[in-house]
Amino acid sequence: MARPAEPAVPVEPDEAAEATPAGKSKKKLFIIIGLLVVLLGGGGAAAWFFTRQDGAHKEAEVKPQKAPVYLALETFTVNLQDGEQYLQIDITLQVADQAQMDAIKLHMPRVRSRLLALLSSKHAEELITAENKKNLAQEILAQVKLPFDPKGKSQQVDDVLFTSFVIQ
Repeated sequence: MARPAEPAVPVEPDEAAEATPAGKSKKKLFIIIGLLVVLLGGGGAAAWFFTRQDGAHKEAEVKPQKAPVYLALETFTVNLQDGEQYLQIDITLQVADQAQMDAIKLHMPRVRSRLLALLSSKHAEELITAENKKNLAQEILAQVKLPFDPKGKSQQVDDVLFTSFVIQ
């Protein structure tokens, strides 16, 4: 038989929606917001990193590396301090630019005089090892960099290279 219908209790639709699913929807909302923050932060960091790297590469591309400028000096032949041995050496200077090369060429007699005095003051034993040759290169570099005029600037010489080195 048919049951009598129970009296319906009026329920507002807002209360029904808030009852159980309200906690789940807030959790979902916080998870979605958290994921968006992480993704946007990671994307921003990645964009900064890659644009920074590209900027460094662009600077390197913009500044073409200068070709080295070399100045070969005439052969030096000097008696060493022992008196029985001599040194024959060919030296090439690496200079900053063509202007430095021209300045050194202009004052070549002074450069040769300085280097002849330096080289002839050495003993054969002082020039045998590779370390001693590096020290000699530094001494030559210091002599070449000395200003030619009392109030002048020093020369911009980057390196001293030995192209021939004979002790006999």
